[in-house]
Amino acid sequence: MNSPFIHEARLQEPADSKVRCLTCERRCLLADGRVGWCRTRQNRGGTIYTLIYGLVSSLSCNPIEKKPLYHFYPGTLALTSGSFSCNLDCPWCQNYHISKAPPRRGRFLSPEDFILEAIERQCRGTSISFNEPTLSLEWSLEVFRLAHERGLYNTFVSNGYMTPEALGLLVEAGLDAINIDVKGDAQAVQQYCGIDVEQVWRNCRLAREAGVWLEITTLVIPGVNDQDRVLRGIAERIVADVGANVPWHVSGYSPAYRFTAPPTPLGTLERAWRIGKEAGLGFVYLGNVAGHRLENTYCPDCEMLLVQRRGLGVTGYQASRGCCPNCDQKLPGVWEYRPSS
Repeated sequence: MNSPFIHEARLQEPADSKVRCLTCERRCLLADGRVGWCRTRQNRGGTIYTLIYGLVSSLSCNPIEKKPLYHFYPGTLALTSGSFSCNLDCPWCQNYHISKAPPRRGRFLSPEDFILEAIERQCRGTSISFNEPTLSLEWSLEVFRLAHERGLYNTFVSNGYMTPEALGLLVEAGLDAINIDVKGDAQAVQQYCGIDVEQVWRNCRLAREAGVWLEITTLVIPGVNDQDRVLRGIAERIVADVGANVPWHVSGYSPAYRFTAPPTPLGTLERAWRIGKEAGLGFVYLGNVAGHRLENTYCPDCEMLLVQRRGLGVTGYQASRGCCPNCDQKLPGVWEYRPSS
């Protein structure tokens, strides 16, 4: 118990001789000494502890566009941290070297030191990312609280499979924006990731209702979720569940981990963009195709180019005050623009 990485878990409940973890929707029931599916939480003497409090595997200053969050403090940097493991089993994971790894030795970074580093590195906010951030719940809650005290924003890049209780704690602590990965339709998500996608959609709704800025990403993977009916179903669900103004990022996949399907053709991503627009979405973006015009933000009314991007950088910005300067159309999101130096 002397390790700085071990802290009592915030969300748990006794269940006969075991204890149930309430951090994510796997809701693992743990006997004494056992770890959960994610391998980051353990029952020790009738109490669940996280094993990764402040355990940092990756740390970098990232453009907020990398999350991707395109309608939230464009051009700013977020100090971004990751830890180890995940609560899903996606066979194409792009960050498999940490998300598929059990907790191991790494740097301990207290919430206080994380915030100090963010300020020293001139970041505008924080982001918990790289692996599934929900597993770092306890650490994130303290980071978020301290960040707001210092005027920083807080973001999550998540698969969206946390419990409503976990999401509620994050919102209460100061979660400002979240990008949630909707990986496909119900069949594909169950087959490849082993979860019920309806719980992800529920959390999209809950985040939106709580006032958290939401953007949704779909990594478009050949043979998994690139069919028109699947893409149309996701686009229509975004419109129906969380609103037409929620941005949808359709991103290109590359072979990784245990998945060897060929990279996503550009034409597939452009087709996904058209499907999203036909479904009524106001903002659809292509991802992992640096320099494509569909990385940019256009006015939904007069189609003026408002934010020009190349990869992770903002190269042109005309959305003063979050409005189109040509027709005064207001854009959804948080449009405080502070170009990173």
